[in-house]
Amino acid sequence: MEKQVKKTIAFIPVRGGSKSIPLKNIKQICGKPLVQWAIEAANDCNYIDEIVVSTDSTHIKDTVANIGVSKLKVINRSPETATDYASSELPLLEYANLEADRKDDIIILIQATSPLLSSEDLTKALELFHKSDADSMLSVVRQKRFLWKEINHLEATPVNYDPTRRPRRQDYEGFLVENGAFYITYRKNLLQSQCRISGKIAYYEMPEYTYYEVDEPHDWIIVEKLLGSKVKNNYRKTIDQKLKRIKLLVTDCDGVLTDGGMYYSEKGDELKKFNTRDGMGLGLLRQHGILTAIITGENVGLVVTRANKMKIDYVYCGIKNKLETLEKIINQENLTFDQVAYIGDDINDLEVMKKVGLSFAVNDAMDIIKKNAHYVTQLRGGQGAVREVCEMILEAQISS
Repeated sequence: MEKQVKKTIAFIPVRGGSKSIPLKNIKQICGKPLVQWAIEAANDCNYIDEIVVSTDSTHIKDTVANIGVSKLKVINRSPETATDYASSELPLLEYANLEADRKDDIIILIQATSPLLSSEDLTKALELFHKSDADSMLSVVRQKRFLWKEINHLEATPVNYDPTRRPRRQDYEGFLVENGAFYITYRKNLLQSQCRISGKIAYYEMPEYTYYEVDEPHDWIIVEKLLGSKVKNNYRKTIDQKLKRIKLLVTDCDGVLTDGGMYYSEKGDELKKFNTRDGMGLGLLRQHGILTAIITGENVGLVVTRANKMKIDYVYCGIKNKLETLEKIINQENLTFDQVAYIGDDINDLEVMKKVGLSFAVNDAMDIIKKNAHYVTQLRGGQGAVREVCEMILEAQISS
């Protein structure tokens, strides 16, 4: 008989009958269905081989199937495991018994109601689990709170401290509390104990803010705020990483270096309003060895005049195919697209923005451009938006 290779499986039970928040597991939170956060955390953990979502809801099944994760498979959950009173052990054991012979598999029960879980948490937890001799592991947070136990009506006694010797927070170790994010065990232990954790139990400590689970409407409000802040911080870290790779900044002209207005003299000559701060920003990039380019569909001599004054490395006017022109510059400078940043404002910038490593939309850009940009500037075109981008690049590269 061929020896079976041990697998690590993330198991996520979701049911359709939530009463406090109807269909909460697929309700949108910070732009994604709630369960998707757990799925993506598991998918981005290299130690996890397979993700199993168990559900009794066709609606949930269809939503999960559209997430498009390669490790994912969805299985049916029997009605008796999806009642209001059913514990998470029931669907977990139902799944574990499907392949009861695979006793050495590691199964991680992940709760969809804990979207603050990250792939980094799962990775570090599994590394610790593999190094230990533990039979199972659970996620916890450390809380520095003083607990009291009710004796009878209006009378209580302290549980974990002496009120006459109240410790300072910085001197108090606190206590560990389950946050419900995940539980790790072996299939054989699960089948034997009928419990998600058993034997020698290790713990993995997560940040205190991950204490919150989405069970009630007020939990949703708190978690949505925390998750939004986390997403924003993580996204800015991603932007910073991209900024550090930039070797060439390319910008459109009208609506980016200018305010997009059309001005004419009494003689009918076309005029353009540029921002001197943008010119200084591009000059600072040049001092730090970063190339600059203007690629514009306009074919006006004023653009060339301004570009020459700013000592722009490449200036192309009257261009219909901006991507083709950018490819020429990249080949000439022996660069790659991920080393290029582009600033745009209108539909003719979209093709380039989708190709480069880092794309910016000025604050007053068309909605479709802002939607497809990695970053939208705080300032408007012609009012310092280019300088804003230049300072972001410099700050990321100088600090590194």
